[in-house]
Amino acid sequence: MQMLIVYHSDYGNTEKMAHSIAAGAKAANTHIKIQLKQAEHTTLADLIDADVLVFGSPVHMGSMAWQMKQLIDRAAKLWKPQELAGKLGGVFVSGGGFGNAGGGVELTMMSLHSHFLQQGMLVAGFPMDAIGYADGGLQWGAYARSANAQGMPTDISEKSLAAARSYGAHLCHLGIKLNK
Repeated sequence: MQMLIVYHSDYGNTEKMAHSIAAGAKAANTHIKIQLKQAEHTTLADLIDADVLVFGSPVHMGSMAWQMKQLIDRAAKLWKPQELAGKLGGVFVSGGGFGNAGGGVELTMMSLHSHFLQQGMLVAGFPMDAIGYADGGLQWGAYARSANAQGMPTDISEKSLAAARSYGAHLCHLGIKLNK
């Protein structure tokens, strides 16, 4: 099974989450092939070759980073021939917001899921009984707070990274079930 983790990262936090998701998937199954790629370096062939696609983005004004949106727009060519149909998709985001608000996290996650659904893919949320859910999860996927109450960038917590590892393991287990 092949997992492709595609992300954009402004301050390194989303990239840290990507690596944690990969570590969680690898810990769940040492035979899984995992590739991490920045959105701007991801090809349509990369998307087609993967069994599990995981997209990550920082929140930009209540939405995904333009680099992720650009990849999604390029991937629209895969819609009509159903090249991604039946694959598993998962999402993760890092975000801030003033006063410790979510700052568009759920909107960003839903828009990433929406792309997967448009492509005929299956989407995986983050079960509330999974390890780390309370510290770095939403039903949509893994989340890390990346700004302080004033909206200034900060490092994400180890608890959020642990949740990302848990989400990676969850995606791996689901991918194995789907690819039997």
